[in-house]
Amino acid sequence: MSKKGYWMAMVDVRDPEVYKQYIEANAAAFAKYGAKFPVRAGRHANPEGPTGNRHVLVEFESYDRAIECYESPEYRAALKYRLAASTGHFVIVEGA
Repeated sequence: MSKKGYWMAMVDVRDPEVYKQYIEANAAAFAKYGAKFPVRAGRHANPEGPTGNRHVLVEFESYDRAIECYESPEYRAALKYRLAASTGHFVIVEGA
């Protein structure tokens, strides 16, 4: 059995209107690749310094599936909105 894959993002959204377009556009990729959202925004604390104003953890059935989603044409079409509207830290990791 393969380990789950995760996208982890700490984002500082500068343009909420354009970021909404990202959220709308990424739905196709997330549905196609079976993404689940254990964390999608919500309350947060920054006990060790600034981490952005939006935090997201996206779960996939495997690390390979997480990579496939990121590299998919569906997600690439959405990504342009995130990059235009925000800065942050983003990583794809394999679960324990």
